[in-house]
Amino acid sequence: MTALSTLHTPAADQSTTQRCSICQGMEPELHRQLQRLGRIKRYAAGEIIVGEEEEAPFVGTVTSGVLRMQKTLYDGRQLIVGLLMPSDMFGRVFSSTSNVSIEAATDVTLCCYSRAGFEILLSQFPALEHRMLLSMLDELESAQNWMLLLGCQSVTERIATFLLILRRRSAKLQSDTVQCLGNSVTIPISRRDMAAYLGTTVESISRSIQEMARQRVLGIIDPQHFRILDERRLVELSGSDDTEMKLSVPVERTLRTA
Repeated sequence: MTALSTLHTPAADQSTTQRCSICQGMEPELHRQLQRLGRIKRYAAGEIIVGEEEEAPFVGTVTSGVLRMQKTLYDGRQLIVGLLMPSDMFGRVFSSTSNVSIEAATDVTLCCYSRAGFEILLSQFPALEHRMLLSMLDELESAQNWMLLLGCQSVTERIATFLLILRRRSAKLQSDTVQCLGNSVTIPISRRDMAAYLGTTVESISRSIQEMARQRVLGIIDPQHFRILDERRLVELSGSDDTEMKLSVPVERTLRTA
């Protein structure tokens, strides 16, 4: 594992822990227990939070920034199998090791909980256990949707879907890294990560985006910032009637296991 240049803050930093999505809507006692257990950690882009097949001593939620989940193939190639954005949870309860590598795709702030302590809370508070079950079902549905997208859609359809997902998630979350200002949308990961996640190449993404710009569907501000000029046409280009397809679990169901 790479050396971490993280900043750890104590549980008393409630101004940040109160924004941790796990706490939202929970009964007061559980809320207090989660705040007591929580720690804020910050990682720079490129740092490894948990290595593949390594012990995962904590779980947590993304407060700001984006995490990528990667799997290494037998020949050494690495594939991005998921992106975690604000309100998503990383880590795996009731398992001592992580089956994926979890890395910071951007600078990130995480609200972390001891895995052992979190498992105790799951056994003590049925509401937390129930939310975990719902999130696992949502994660399964999301994985099925994404498999369908990668298997059946063209590169342009994948990009259009990805942009719509980012815009709608950011409209709900108003995060610092996936901003939605009017019809603007920010891609919070590198073009290389985007290509790996969408199962294509950087060159193919560039060609598709340039074509969308020529059709006046998108306005290009810079390589990561765009203005949606024709949302109806963008939805048509996504090739799906289900424009609420999830990149990860819904924002109102905040737990996620990696």
